[in-house]
Amino acid sequence: MACSRLLVSTTVLGLSALYHDSAACLLRDGEIVAAAQEERFTRKRHDAALPLRAIAYCLEAAGVSIQQVDHVVFYDKPFLKFERLLETFLQTAPRAFGPFVRAMPPWLKQKLWTSDLVAKALGYGGKILFAEHHESHAASAFYPSPFDEAAVLTVDGVGEWATTTCGFGRGSELVLLEELRFPHSLGLLYSAFTQFCGFKVNSGEYKLMGLAPYGEPRFVDTILGSLIDLQDDGGFRLAVDRFDFMTGNRMVGKGFEQLFGGPARSPEGNLTERELDLARSIQVVTEEVLLRLARRVQEKTGMKNLCLAGGVALNCVANGRLLREGPFESIWIQPAAGDAGGAVGAAFAVWHRYLGRERSPRAGRDSMRSALLGPSFDAGAIERELASLGAKAHRVSDSADLVAGLLERGNVVGWFQDRMEFGPRALGARSILGDPRSPSMQTTMNLKIKFRESFRPFAPAVLREEVAEWFELDVDSPYMLLVANVALRHRIAEAATAHGLEKQKTPRSTIPAVTHVDGSARIQTVSQAENPRFHELIAAFKARTGCPVLINTSFNVRGEPIVCTPSEAYRCFMRTGIDALVLGDHVLYKGEQPAFHDDEDWRTQHELD
Repeated sequence: MACSRLLVSTTVLGLSALYHDSAACLLRDGEIVAAAQEERFTRKRHDAALPLRAIAYCLEAAGVSIQQVDHVVFYDKPFLKFERLLETFLQTAPRAFGPFVRAMPPWLKQKLWTSDLVAKALGYGGKILFAEHHESHAASAFYPSPFDEAAVLTVDGVGEWATTTCGFGRGSELVLLEELRFPHSLGLLYSAFTQFCGFKVNSGEYKLMGLAPYGEPRFVDTILGSLIDLQDDGGFRLAVDRFDFMTGNRMVGKGFEQLFGGPARSPEGNLTERELDLARSIQVVTEEVLLRLARRVQEKTGMKNLCLAGGVALNCVANGRLLREGPFESIWIQPAAGDAGGAVGAAFAVWHRYLGRERSPRAGRDSMRSALLGPSFDAGAIERELASLGAKAHRVSDSADLVAGLLERGNVVGWFQDRMEFGPRALGARSILGDPRSPSMQTTMNLKIKFRESFRPFAPAVLREEVAEWFELDVDSPYMLLVANVALRHRIAEAATAHGLEKQKTPRSTIPAVTHVDGSARIQTVSQAENPRFHELIAAFKARTGCPVLINTSFNVRGEPIVCTPSEAYRCFMRTGIDALVLGDHVLYKGEQPAFHDDEDWRTQHELD
């Protein structure tokens, strides 16, 4: 009887939900079978709802019903979070009365009863487990990492109370040694500047990071002198009276506005020198805080490797500086470092910490399966969807050279292959691709395809074996989470006259479309072992052009999630300036497609979003 039990698989379903970026992850015997964000199915960006469709996908991928799942775990503890909400209100009453009253209905109707909500929605009769928020982040950072032991650092806005934690992992052990508590938060500080510069919190932080190289760091001393008291060991405290996130719906208060010469930029308003310099200044401060935190956790643990998670770990510029200047030999960042990745971490926390299961040797590779953990569509499914749309496609036996030729001739290609990515980045499964050598391609793709600001940089996908030839980097960066400079041999001397956003017009390298204005790039390395089809395409492009690099941006437009299905990919193809679409082995050309009739307000909505 005991022997037969050893043959039975154990499944764990991890969930993150009810705040933003809801997701589900299913483990079988400690290995990830599937993971997906709810937004990909509902088409609602950053969807916070209980991830019922993502759960259904994960169960289908594992071939199990909900009744066959052994453990269901939620990524944080709602009662602890509610405790923080109450204590914050008591500390700030009566100023926070309005926001407190508005926050109560979802808590009293839903969030406090997460266990009952999940059980009822899923028809699950077992016990619902709960991990702490930063425990989930830490578990998502260490357990799937390639390291047998590593220091762990998690940094975000706020979980229950913690905003920053440090500790270590060794084997199946995970220990959190220290934490910094709300309201002192690097994530909230960065989000305050995001909102002040006219971008959306929990969405526009990427824009602020991309804007930073256009500005000068003239506000660094103001930030360090008036907003954050930063200690040598990385500890810090915010001047909370300058902010409004404890008492209102805005991130910043009048004291913040007084520091920086007036009210926030309105969304879609003109970007001024102030916003450029604010972006640069808060980026410099963020990097300095992270460097000091990294030194502290290294001193406390003595370990040579570092694992990162939490929303701030998606700041790839800071990650690149940590790798270059930090005290660690190697770093690994959870590709879904934000709340979506909490579903992964919660599931691993149950497997290793709650059930006490051993961690398998990694042999230098992580266990995220290249983050290709979402749905896939075989040739039959693709053909059925295309037929329902009346689309015209060509079936080809070897698409790599054909597509490389399209790219060489200046075409923009929608690339849809295999399993959808988990996390915020498209990594060669749901991607829009272009030629990085084209001086006009960045503007073309931003304005005519992505419908977004022209200053936004694009990432290069480069053959892993060629990365050191083209960039000042020679480590794996499969998840597009490290920034490094383009190699000097490929740089072009720049004129010193360009200023602010005018820097966009200055040639910077032989691959200008993926070279940011400061000469850097957010790099994705593509290996033959991990992503063979995408590697084959880039290799074919290199064979034609001598350049082993492609522009890789996510297959979506501004305001929408990355596409999940062939039909969604086709609609995005037809609504935008994409020239050709490749769905598996099917190639579609824009000029051959039937007239496409769409909601006439769609383009206006996305251009102004």
